[in-house]
Amino acid sequence: MKKALIAFAALAGISSVWFASHAQNVKTKISFWHSMNGGEKAVNALVDGFNKSQDKFEVVPSMVGDYPTANTKIVAAINAKNTPVMFQAEIGVFPNLAEKDTLADLSRFDKTLDPAFTKDFFPALWNYGLYDGKRFGLPWNSSTPVLFYNANQFRAKGLKPPTTWTEFASVARALTSRTSKGFIAIADSWQFEQMVLSRGGNVVTSDGKPNFTSKEVIEALQFLQDLVKSGNAVPRSLGEAQFAILDFVRTKAYMAIASIANWPDILPYSVAFELGAAPLPKGTRTIVPFGGAQLVVMKNSSNDEQTGAYEFWKYLMKVESIVAWTKASYYVPVRRSVLKSLEDWYKENPYRKTAFEQFDEAVSRPRVPGYAAWKVFLEQAMEKALKGREDVKTVLEEAQKRSLASQ
Repeated sequence: MKKALIAFAALAGISSVWFASHAQNVKTKISFWHSMNGGEKAVNALVDGFNKSQDKFEVVPSMVGDYPTANTKIVAAINAKNTPVMFQAEIGVFPNLAEKDTLADLSRFDKTLDPAFTKDFFPALWNYGLYDGKRFGLPWNSSTPVLFYNANQFRAKGLKPPTTWTEFASVARALTSRTSKGFIAIADSWQFEQMVLSRGGNVVTSDGKPNFTSKEVIEALQFLQDLVKSGNAVPRSLGEAQFAILDFVRTKAYMAIASIANWPDILPYSVAFELGAAPLPKGTRTIVPFGGAQLVVMKNSSNDEQTGAYEFWKYLMKVESIVAWTKASYYVPVRRSVLKSLEDWYKENPYRKTAFEQFDEAVSRPRVPGYAAWKVFLEQAMEKALKGREDVKTVLEEAQKRSLASQ
């Protein structure tokens, strides 16, 4: 009996050591939902690098569709109380998530950062993640819209990229022929915001109301409609983005405004011309709204999960991580100091640097929770004006009423 007790005690001791050792090796899983379909390979490589760099956390990525699809899924997950730990929130949706108290406050982690590190970010990007004085978002993928153009066609006609909207209209006319248009006018609120901002206006008021019937908004949409009506632009809805790419690469149109991150979308095609990229034209001021997303952590995650998510973000902010991400995605390097490590890549093709060079003039998109819905009404109004050629003021008044009614 005594021997049996001794053997049992020994076995219990061995078991406790094994369980303790095993528990130490169990990593906290960090589920991560993102929308980087074209960049999924690059995302997975960064995740693998982080997971191998430490033994406390394991990031598990899932590509959950484009931004609109992901936004729908995260709302459903919140309602079902089955959210991921980390989510890539498109910046137009970020204020809505923060306002609804669904995000974890990460302010305590900010205090652990070297001030020199935080000052390395573009101020507009770093500050965007703050809401009501608390840190809810972390910068990662960021971009600005640029003017893509057919450099061969520009040289053939002796044209230069337009620097003002008046020049833009003239260049579009000069490029238009019987078989091709000068410009692709896409009903996209992000591009349109720049046209309004550069005219000195805004799509929202200073007190956070929709501003779709303002002078500058009407002028910007009338400008686009005039290009379409005169035969110098082909209209496309936001849902026809793939057709817009085909219009451009097949030389059915020679200019398009899109995110610098759309560059990789063009690369798979056999493009028979030099792809140019230029800053967007200015009106009364030089300004551009930045796009992209914020990495957020859901409020119902544990302390360990929040810590792991923040550690993953810090890994993404390493110089070598940003360099790899920029080369794969063409997104803007969010830390200024990383530029030195990308100099050779930018020298290979100076057009790649266009979005980065605009960032000193970059401002955030409207930080109003309701704008996530309002911009849909605005884009529908744009489509009616551009494709349906309906009266500009009428469609904008309708978008304004619908936006006010949704508050």
